[in-house]
Amino acid sequence: MDQTAKILLELLLMFAGGKFLAEIFERLRQPAVVGEIIAGVLMGPSLLGLVHPSDLTRGLAEIGVIFLLFTVGLETKPRDILQVGWTAALVALLGMIVPFVLGFYYFRATDHNMVEAVFVGAALTATSVGITARVLADAGVLSSRVARVILGAAVIDDILGMIVLAVVSSLSTGLINYISLALVAVEAVGFSLLVVFFGSRVVESFQSRVAGLHTRNGAFVLSVVLCLALSLASVHIGMAAIIGAFLAGLALAEQSAKWRLQENAHPISEFLAPFFFVLLGTEVNLRTFLQPGMPLTVSILCLLAIVSKLVGCGLGSLGMGWRPALRIGVGMVPRGEVGLIVAAVGLRLHTISDSVYTNVVLMSIVTTLFAPPVLRLLLPGSAEAAARD
Repeated sequence: MDQTAKILLELLLMFAGGKFLAEIFERLRQPAVVGEIIAGVLMGPSLLGLVHPSDLTRGLAEIGVIFLLFTVGLETKPRDILQVGWTAALVALLGMIVPFVLGFYYFRATDHNMVEAVFVGAALTATSVGITARVLADAGVLSSRVARVILGAAVIDDILGMIVLAVVSSLSTGLINYISLALVAVEAVGFSLLVVFFGSRVVESFQSRVAGLHTRNGAFVLSVVLCLALSLASVHIGMAAIIGAFLAGLALAEQSAKWRLQENAHPISEFLAPFFFVLLGTEVNLRTFLQPGMPLTVSILCLLAIVSKLVGCGLGSLGMGWRPALRIGVGMVPRGEVGLIVAAVGLRLHTISDSVYTNVVLMSIVTTLFAPPVLRLLLPGSAEAAARD
């Protein structure tokens, strides 16, 4: 079989397999995203070996989650995020402090060195908003106050997480450049605030020019250009590309209905997003769980990862009531690819052992699988009910 045929076969298996299990899980009244992740686990190297992560599939997966967050942004107006700004900031802050402290002291208590404990703490602070965004979108509650707090907190969480990762990476070299760190933080905060406050106004000023375009679906073409441009800008600043994509959707949200952006973007997201979630599953190596002492360590770490987000993010949003606070806490639990990135950085810098890396990877996968079905159970039955929260 030539290379082209192998690539097409893997893409076929990822998409068809992911959608097949997604359909089964939806019939069982469970989130489709869980089915897609489990499809990846089954087809990945640790079980059937039908699909292997590669540069191509990773690139496709990254584009998939970018478009997912872009479509989420199109359904979220900037004023909705600003209305929950302080609550989202408190959720993000406490949702980082509590997990970091618990993860750090647990690994110090189990005789790991300082740097390894710091890296584990940093991995526990992460949040993968792509997982939660998919569940919220599938449940039709993106317009709810709970969803707005989660999305707003995710933007702030990414900025804070970027700073934490920069600090812990510097610890491995024994030197922290505070000036460079402050500069990056200012760039990230400034970039996010500029898009939130002025993005929609800039887009609105181009209405007449967009109307004069002769290109078919010209408005959508320009929206994709903006999505990719802001995703690229986010990466250059040091933030995740998905935050830039979400901010691009946010800037275009006011014009989304008029320019039929959601109608055009949804099929693309529906096609590409499953590759991201299936790929997450293929990264799981089930054999590592059989290492001596690993089940107990991973179980405690996963418990701390779940409880710390529930407590930290829940406390930050307790003013909304205990039920919305619980939903927000669960929504912030998934570590997903963000936790994997932190683990990969530590391994690449040779500051954490293979066993610590495996612990963090398994924690990321367990929290990713835990949150969607639990969040779905906690969500109200309709968007109108969610809006009352």
